[in-house]
Amino acid sequence: MLAHEIGHVANGDMVTLALIQGVVNTFVMFFARIFGNFVDKAIFKNEEGHGIAYFVTTIVAELVLGILASIIVMWFSRKREFRADEAGARLAGPNAMIGALQRLRAEQGIPVQMPDTLNAFGINGSLKNGLAGLLMSHPPLEDRIDALRRYGQR
Repeated sequence: MLAHEIGHVANGDMVTLALIQGVVNTFVMFFARIFGNFVDKAIFKNEEGHGIAYFVTTIVAELVLGILASIIVMWFSRKREFRADEAGARLAGPNAMIGALQRLRAEQGIPVQMPDTLNAFGINGSLKNGLAGLLMSHPPLEDRIDALRRYGQR
């Protein structure tokens, strides 16, 4: 796994993700204020400064746009994980990286059977689908292992 982390450093992942996060946050704040101003002036016809509609709309828009921005950042983060795995495979070998990820998966201790009420909430370790899957910073270990196996076959 050290080779994987060296891959992150070599690829400049932390700097890149910080820059992406800053850019999307700028857009979130900019568009939230545009929405707030539009609602305040066009819908509520407020002519004097910012009214309550501006502040409420801005807060709601920041929350919604912030979630959408997080989806973009997390998508990029998942792509960077695959690149770091590939860099680790070049340094330590594909089989060593696959073995490290398999060990990590074994140590997670994900229960096999969950009560139906918890499965309904997706609390079973497989958050691959839905909104939770879009907000994951790392791809599922199975996908990473499969990608490394394909890399090793090249």
